[in-house]
Amino acid sequence: MKNNIVIYTDGACKGNPGEGGWGAVIENKKSVNKLYGYEKNTTNNRMEIVAAIKALKTFSEKSDIIIYTDSKYLMNGINDWINNWKKNNWKTSNKKDVKNVDLWKIIDELNLKHNIEWNWVKGHSGNPGNEMADDLANLAISRKSEKLI
Repeated sequence: MKNNIVIYTDGACKGNPGEGGWGAVIENKKSVNKLYGYEKNTTNNRMEIVAAIKALKTFSEKSDIIIYTDSKYLMNGINDWINNWKKNNWKTSNKKDVKNVDLWKIIDELNLKHNIEWNWVKGHSGNPGNEMADDLANLAISRKSEKLI
């Protein structure tokens, strides 16, 4: 994979559920773009997925992308669980409805559209991209807004 695009994503929530924010840092050879957004009543897991969705939606053409997330929920979902969920009509192995199915369907579509390498990074461990994504997610909550910077 040509490592042209690197994305760091993170979600945050004040209360769970509660006010939430997501942040994404998108780096390529030409630029660094930062995105963030806010939801009034949400969960941390939803914000983690939304961060990846919003970042991936910035690319209209098929792209080679490396994503770094500190969410094991997102990593396990996209790498390990999603194919069985789809085979089982979006049910878990316990026959329960998959939580956040609306977002999983979108991230699945985007994952199939692009050539993505998913990587997990430990949160709050000094990784500059992850720290910036976390800062953006928290900024979104404090500003209660969505923005590209």
